[in-house]
Amino acid sequence: DMFGYRRIYKCGLVVFLLSSLFCALSDSLQMLTLARIAQGFGGAALMSVNTALIRLIYPQRHLGRGMGINSFIVAVSSAAGPTIAAAILSISSWKWLFLINVPLGIIALILAIRFLPANIAHDTKPRFDLPSAVMNALTFGLLITALSGFAQGQSLTLIGAELLVLVVVGFFFVRRQLSLPVPLLPIDLLRIPLFSLSIGTSICSFCAQMLAMVSLPFYLQTVLGRSEVETGLLLTPWPLATMVMAPLAGYLIERLHAGLLGALGMVIMAAGLFALVMLPASPSDLNIIWPMILCGAGFGLFQSPNNHTIITSAPRERSGGASGMLGTARLLGQSTGAALVALMLNQFGDSGTHLSLLAAAILATLAAVVSSLRITQPRVQA
Repeated sequence: DMFGYRRIYKCGLVVFLLSSLFCALSDSLQMLTLARIAQGFGGAALMSVNTALIRLIYPQRHLGRGMGINSFIVAVSSAAGPTIAAAILSISSWKWLFLINVPLGIIALILAIRFLPANIAHDTKPRFDLPSAVMNALTFGLLITALSGFAQGQSLTLIGAELLVLVVVGFFFVRRQLSLPVPLLPIDLLRIPLFSLSIGTSICSFCAQMLAMVSLPFYLQTVLGRSEVETGLLLTPWPLATMVMAPLAGYLIERLHAGLLGALGMVIMAAGLFALVMLPASPSDLNIIWPMILCGAGFGLFQSPNNHTIITSAPRERSGGASGMLGTARLLGQSTGAALVALMLNQFGDSGTHLSLLAAAILATLAAVVSSLRITQPRVQA
């Protein structure tokens, strides 16, 4: 919001491109770790303005379709990424997993310079608040560290200390954000009922998705005895169904309430997850495939309308903050989901995969309930 979405996107691309090159050139674990941290910074810059750029590019009447196209591309990339990675590793070393980002990044940078529009200039720019940035990193860093530590069975004393520091830092962080006219983390936007409900739905849905996606490979291989190749093929219907449903959802946004679409999508996803929970001891491939299709179709029907609601329920000049909040909700849900799977596996062994799928189904149902509460809210205009 301060420096323009296009500028942040281009800077993020450059950082991601260069850090990918450094990853490939790394000759030690320490160097690779540092390069991956830099790569994360670049990726964060890209993802934080992605939805805001879509709002900037598409006219109001076609914004839903833009969200649908974006969700479609994400689904295609998610489906193609592991396959491309496997193909690269079959003919070359791991370094090419990072080197392939260099030509792709250069092409993306050229396209961004050529086609991305600039923000409308504002008369005043808020100053960047460094203390907020530090407290933001500490708050979410401590949260993820504590969740991971609990899942891995670390010392409760250490986890308790981390949570104590988290509460103290988080308190002052929230207090500071509420005192700023344009906060780093747009907590003030949570006062908008439609925005806060959509953020809550997003956290629940991504937590459910990650619970399922992390636990399913273990379930298919360890419990059902499927091979790695069979597991990959059985997981593929999920992103493929999302690919098909996402553009349709973007089209439907212009005609139906996003809360209704989101609730329906989460109900379908929950139905697919409950079907996976109730699989027989020796299911056929078809028994596994059709619940996967339901999960992917439901998530595809949910994601575009929910992203659309989050970005449009915020004032246009706060699109960057809303887009960043969307990314925060997604990562918070995914981190929590992954930590819960690790906890289930550590505590219950192979049975943890089944419990993880059950937890995912319950969370998807909760997301459907929260999404349905948005139906009472008036539809927003982009």
